[in-house]
Amino acid sequence: MRIYHGSIEIVARPELRKSNRTLDYGSGFYATTSYKQAEEWVLRRMSENEASLGYVNTFEFDRASLRKLNCLVFYSPTEEWVDFVMQNRTQKGFTHSYDIVYGPVANDRVYAAFALYEGGLINKQQLIAELKTYKLVDQYLFHTETALKTLTFIEAKEVTR
Repeated sequence: MRIYHGSIEIVARPELRKSNRTLDYGSGFYATTSYKQAEEWVLRRMSENEASLGYVNTFEFDRASLRKLNCLVFYSPTEEWVDFVMQNRTQKGFTHSYDIVYGPVANDRVYAAFALYEGGLINKQQLIAELKTYKLVDQYLFHTETALKTLTFIEAKEVTR
């Protein structure tokens, strides 16, 4: 299966990197099955770094290896997904032992809904009901070196503003 990673660099060898901000599923290497989503990630990174060039890196992902790894999968927004994302985003020092985490991307619209939940303006069930009305793109977090071995670099396509 092909998956995509947006970056301001060509990423022929994915690495586990700590982020300077909190992320949905923790630190590691993120990818998506959506080329468009990866392109949006590139454009955001380009803006943050005042770069004029970025890349959508394409990988072949050996999905059969999922059976051999410690994986956490969310097919849609659920209470468990909300709790997991909130732990990663709000609990300083939170970490987990999953090799790969798969589930919905919490994009800007989703963050707005999360802010309402975090502020106590809506409850968890209302948040989930709201999120289920969105067309959410997926994401994979490759959290361990073992998980990275399931990826084979194919190509990198340039993205410009």
